[in-house]
Amino acid sequence: MKKEISLGPKIAIYAVLILFCLLCVIPIITVVSISFSSDMEIVKNGYGIIPKGFTLDAYAFVFKDAAAILRSYAVTIIVTVLGLALGLTLNAMIAYVLSRQDYKYNKQLTVFLIIPMVLSGGMVPSYIWITRYLQLKNTIWVMILPLLIVPWFIVLLRTFFRQIPTSLIEAATVDGAGELTIFARVILPLAKPALATVGMFITLNYWNDWFQPLMYIDQRELYNLQYRLYIMMRDVQEMIRNSAVSGMGISVADMPTESMRMAMCVVAAGPMLVVFPFFQKYFVKGLTVGGVKG
Repeated sequence: MKKEISLGPKIAIYAVLILFCLLCVIPIITVVSISFSSDMEIVKNGYGIIPKGFTLDAYAFVFKDAAAILRSYAVTIIVTVLGLALGLTLNAMIAYVLSRQDYKYNKQLTVFLIIPMVLSGGMVPSYIWITRYLQLKNTIWVMILPLLIVPWFIVLLRTFFRQIPTSLIEAATVDGAGELTIFARVILPLAKPALATVGMFITLNYWNDWFQPLMYIDQRELYNLQYRLYIMMRDVQEMIRNSAVSGMGISVADMPTESMRMAMCVVAAGPMLVVFPFFQKYFVKGLTVGGVKG
């Protein structure tokens, strides 16, 4: 029989949890607040969770070329969806093979996957391989394929797959199921928590990636959201710097630099904050409990 927690410790636990929640939520609220504040008020009064000198100048500046921003959103969504579908499928298939103790080349493949986690071929060989031999430069696939297989995700999935009772696989084999059927109809449904966790990591990898466009994309139509916002911020800083040198008279006050940074954060991170709750419910679920009768 469980002993009920007394009122004092319960209040202390709730207080700690509320404090932790505030520590997580307040920075997000502050970012949103600053994005709606004027730069002059920020300089005078500093940051706060309530907008000071409410204005939409930062968002007006960010969406000055709304068509380009929406096009970058579309590119980012396409890359993220394709990368998530292909990456999760391939990482899960490789992890399932490595989780099987009866696989002949288990150790060799594991070593082959661990080596890239420790050593890298370098930027120059990667650039030559991708641009000259694979001919992926200025294509949408150059933002998908380099991030497709991640050894760390394979290790996470393999560890989870090994916790699934082998008796389920044996029972499916006796019933005449093949390896693909076992993988698709037995393993994957039981691995939803692990797949959701790795899927969230894959989604964040693709959504936040700006390095691949920086290296391999020259066509502005293929810029993803993160890289376009990076270029926008770089151009503003360069404009202010050149203005100060040449005496053109453009001051920092004429451009919402600080609030624009925060507006860019909201524009870039907002969709992920909406998507995250749909993954969260799977993180702590244990679907293998009760999977095998005694």
